[in-house]
Amino acid sequence: MNKNLFDLTGKIALVSGASRGIGEEIAKTLADNGAHVIVSSRRIADCQAVADTIIAGGGTADAFACNVGNMDDIKAVFEYIKQNHQGKLDILVNNAAANPYFGHILDTDIGAFQKTVDVNIRGYFFMSVEGGKLMRENGGGAIVNTASVNALQPGDMQGIYSVTKAAVVNMTKAFAKECAQFNIRCNALLPGLTKTKFAGALFTHKAAYEEAIKTIPMKRHAEPAEMAGTVLYLVSDASSYTTGECIVVDGGLTI
Repeated sequence: MNKNLFDLTGKIALVSGASRGIGEEIAKTLADNGAHVIVSSRRIADCQAVADTIIAGGGTADAFACNVGNMDDIKAVFEYIKQNHQGKLDILVNNAAANPYFGHILDTDIGAFQKTVDVNIRGYFFMSVEGGKLMRENGGGAIVNTASVNALQPGDMQGIYSVTKAAVVNMTKAFAKECAQFNIRCNALLPGLTKTKFAGALFTHKAAYEEAIKTIPMKRHAEPAEMAGTVLYLVSDASSYTTGECIVVDGGLTI
């Protein structure tokens, strides 16, 4: 019998920013393939709703509120894993993100700058540090960071967000290089235009949306579920020799 390379049975996965959008679809897809998923985001009620949906569908999940922009919250979620999952973590998906400012880069205020950096850089970094320590103790694991095509081509009026996502790409490579010796792989997903609440501003402006679609060879936006398959590949045995890679899923935008 051929092995199912995408089987995650027995794996423990932590997905941040999993209460909606891309993160929710990632959490559901990992659960559908056998992983026990810790659904994490800022609001426990939203996390629990996703966990309940997973359980209702025959999967297993629990919920834990964590704002990755808060260092105490990061410490708390990994303490929770130590106490409730015997310190076992096989998969970490850093998907939570902040993009509080949309405007000219010269008008970026310090508050928006700091929040974006705290979540998108510091948060991802220390989630990976703490998750990586657990993986090292347990013989390995897989980390996936959600970056953005803005890491490659800065988005209009999204200067600091684009800067942080470029940092996530380099961060992914740094963790991949230094953690390979512990059988920890680290890769990144770079989504293009995806219909989420996070990207809602663009979808509410018809002219801007139509201009954006013109730049995409496939002439459409993505649905959140279309990002989850790439993450499944990156955390599964199907990608066992893949690390430090940044996979662009953008309908051909950056060709």
